Amino acid sequence: MSSKSGAGGQKAGGGLAELKARLEPIVESAVTGIGYELDAIELAQMGRKRQVKAIVDAEGGIELDEVARISRAVSKALDEHEDVLEGSYTLEVTSPGLDRPLTKPRHWRRARARLVKLTFADGGSAKARVGAADEREVRLLFDAKSVRTVGYTEIQRAVVEVEFRKPPTAELELLGLQDQEGSE
Repeated sequence: MSSKSGAGGQKAGGGLAELKARLEPIVESAVTGIGYELDAIELAQMGRKRQVKAIVDAEGGIELDEVARISRAVSKALDEHEDVLEGSYTLEVTSPGLDRPLTKPRHWRRARARLVKLTFADGGSAKARVGAADEREVRLLFDAKSVRTVGYTEIQRAVVEVEFRKPPTAELELLGLQDQEGSE
């Protein structure tokens, strides 16, 4: 976490949404420039200071020393664009938590072999194990026996369920993941 100060305040007519739209490409460029992915950016006003929270991820997850490296890169990028983020701010760089909803195809690919809780667009809900995922759909195993391909548009919300054991081998075989060790 770092804190920077600049001169002046937010220009008239701009709000947090507009500021976020201007900051996102700057932060994303800094994050992707060193080999990571920007999952989301969040802004909050804390008195006279703003909080910039960058949620970052990578294929194998992110270690603490990597968070520090990303924080330095983002801080440098924000300093180079001090005209966009005027005034005092606090920067927080973090990785997504387990409770992050699966909203992008890459989230689904990283959840391969994991158990997820689903809410469907039609109002139904279920738990399923995640198989292969592409840009439009995901293979899911329901009730440890029924494999179905589901389009992301059919899913309203999905989150990973915490499991304390490896997935059953039979379930992985049904999904064509028999070479998987389970969750990554």
